[in-house]
Amino acid sequence: MGNTETALLGLIALVVLTLLRAPIGLALGLVGAAGVWYLQGFDVLVYVLQNAPTEAVSKYSLSVLPLFVLMGTASVQVGLSRGLFDAASAFVGHRRGGLASASILACGGFGAICGSSLATVATMSRVAIPEMNARGYRTTFAAATIAAGGTLGILIPPSMPMVIYAFLSEVSLGRLFAAGLLPGVLAMTLYMAAVKLVTWWDPASGPAAERVNLRVRLSQLRKVWGVATLFTVVLGGIFLGVFTPTEGAAVGAGGALLIGFVTRRLTGPIFVQIMAETVLVSAMLLFIVIGISIFDFFVQATQAPAAIGAFFAAHNWPPAVTMTAIIAFLIMLGMFLEAIAIIFIMTPVILPIIVSLGYDPVWFGIIMIMVIEFGLITPPIGMNVFVISKLVPEATTMSIFRAVVPFLGADVVRLVLVMAFPAICLFLPELFYG
Repeated sequence: MGNTETALLGLIALVVLTLLRAPIGLALGLVGAAGVWYLQGFDVLVYVLQNAPTEAVSKYSLSVLPLFVLMGTASVQVGLSRGLFDAASAFVGHRRGGLASASILACGGFGAICGSSLATVATMSRVAIPEMNARGYRTTFAAATIAAGGTLGILIPPSMPMVIYAFLSEVSLGRLFAAGLLPGVLAMTLYMAAVKLVTWWDPASGPAAERVNLRVRLSQLRKVWGVATLFTVVLGGIFLGVFTPTEGAAVGAGGALLIGFVTRRLTGPIFVQIMAETVLVSAMLLFIVIGISIFDFFVQATQAPAAIGAFFAAHNWPPAVTMTAIIAFLIMLGMFLEAIAIIFIMTPVILPIIVSLGYDPVWFGIIMIMVIEFGLITPPIGMNVFVISKLVPEATTMSIFRAVVPFLGADVVRLVLVMAFPAICLFLPELFYG
């Protein structure tokens, strides 16, 4: 069996193990180890197992992972989400579909400090859906709004998938964070446009709430000081060069804990829970890093990236056609695999092709994360939809999938715009970093 067949068999085995719910780190490690053993022998496998894991987890760039995990976990546990929704509702809730738009804004703001789509969905659904139900919103529409808004958690920086992509691709994390800002704002704008479209077509799906006066709006606005401070200090410090991304993550983690202490929400048991969850999530991510370090040896041994690049070169397709094919493949993967799994598996394989075509790897990183977002709200996996369906049992999974279609349309429009106008991603990185 040749290298190409071996690489294809390894990818199939990896997908099968992942669909069987094997831990992605374990699946990567097992397939990678078996492939190295088959292609290069037992002695090389022993060398890889001795050196690859240690070298992978010893990289300084990985130290940002547990710090951003701590920042996100602390933000969830000390309750920074409620104020975001209340403030957004005070300003836009009196419009038709206003509470749904407020949910989108709150998801974007909370995702910016949380960095996790599932955490954003789980947190905001408890805050926003009861309020929307109380105002007569259709439950499926309310659930679909939160499911779509939750995808913003991995696009608006700081984002865990961005950290992982930066580690794998060796691009600047600061540039990647800057590249995600305008697409994140565009995503929120298009999602709110989708809300307007749905409520225009079916006014009963999102009736207007009562209008509040300016004094109440200003009082609600004071509730977002914690999120605004964290977002401004962390990203502002990184973009202005005051500190590195790792130092910014440390400042953000410490800031989230400090806000919890000042607001008296950080009790002893909650602090223990924050640290325990941070350790568990960080250990899971580092275990995946070890798995990908072994799997990468297998990929290089098969020469799969070179073979794929040669395939596209032989067909002499225009770069745009090749990019479209890659995006279509990633969308298909997103329907079956989790976001982090796709980034870990596909980045080492696809990125050399993207660079050879002359595309900016920072721009492609945002494209890849945007495409992966599709999988969070599309069947059959659709993790955001499944989380919502568990939290809102009166809305079935299939009914939420149907209600989320307008938001998928907004995602497609955003993808086309960012592909057609790369400056949407690259303007801020060039502004801050030159």
